[in-house]
Amino acid sequence: MKLASFLFLLILLSGQVSLAQVELEEKAVVDSLYREDQFYLGFTYNILAGSENDISQSGFSGGFKVGFVRDWPLNERRNIALGTGLGWAIDTYGQNLFIGEAPGSEETVFQIMDDELINYDTNRFTLQSIEAPIQFRWRTSTPESHKFWRIYTGLRLGYVYYFHSTFEQPGNSVSQTKVPEFDRFRMGATFTFGYNTFNFHFYYSLNSFFNEEARIDGEQFDLRTFQVGLMFYIL
Repeated sequence: MKLASFLFLLILLSGQVSLAQVELEEKAVVDSLYREDQFYLGFTYNILAGSENDISQSGFSGGFKVGFVRDWPLNERRNIALGTGLGWAIDTYGQNLFIGEAPGSEETVFQIMDDELINYDTNRFTLQSIEAPIQFRWRTSTPESHKFWRIYTGLRLGYVYYFHSTFEQPGNSVSQTKVPEFDRFRMGATFTFGYNTFNFHFYYSLNSFFNEEARIDGEQFDLRTFQVGLMFYIL
């Protein structure tokens, strides 16, 4: 009888020890050094800015981006971090700036078109870029939940590997893919805030699309972009 009681007590204590070990292991997992490594997906409305000329938008100008950001926590709570990543983007800009070549030469021609004088169906340029976001990150995240408020700000560096300007009117079309005055290296300031997956995103380019050699009627012009949209983060 005493032996049976002793065995029962031993089994009960073993069960308690095992349960405690499981709880400790679960707690260790919860308290592990988590990172907010994230895939991102973004949609933007692209607004042309920075030019003092009469360049104006026409039609819809939009963008799409996708990529991955690596999280580098800076404090013990892990709610402050740096983020570095790599992504891909495509952006279109519909506007009234004609981009072509002078007859008999490869010199680029930039001309603002008067909608009342020139009838055309399409005039836009499209960019495809490789991008590298660099972010300073603040969030209300905890080890137990992936739903939190966030504010991410920083820079987005990029290289445009594909440029295509398209002009179409009845009986005529002009397509340009090589424009020496176009600055393929892009840099812009970013600001993102929101809760959980749903976030508002803003981007302003810090350099013009075209370098100082680009002229409209002999004068330099500065053309940049301001993007407003939504950014979705997926762990």
